Amino acid sequence: MSVRFVLAPQAALDLVESGVTSKNRPASQLRTALNPPSAKKIAFLAGNPGAGHSRKDLTDEDVRFFPVYSYLIVYRPRTEPLQVAAILHGRRDVERILKGRI
Repeated sequence: MSVRFVLAPQAALDLVESGVTSKNRPASQLRTALNPPSAKKIAFLAGNPGAGHSRKDLTDEDVRFFPVYSYLIVYRPRTEPLQVAAILHGRRDVERILKGRI
């Protein structure tokens, strides 16, 4: 059984903005651009949707946060397949970004 997840369109743009992938790369290569450990961490979250933690100081939405190095993976734990809502650098104004997104 494969572990499945999807990136919200804005989460895919987060990857472009963070430099993980190139704007010139076709969308079909996006999953490849999620090099380990990112892809492995997201696959882990898909199989363990309770991992990470909620952050009521940042949002009241039903999302969880999982750190990977300097980044936060923001995902919706009750979706099938797991939906990654954002991949944000921890130094960004995460609360402000999420207010306009989720």
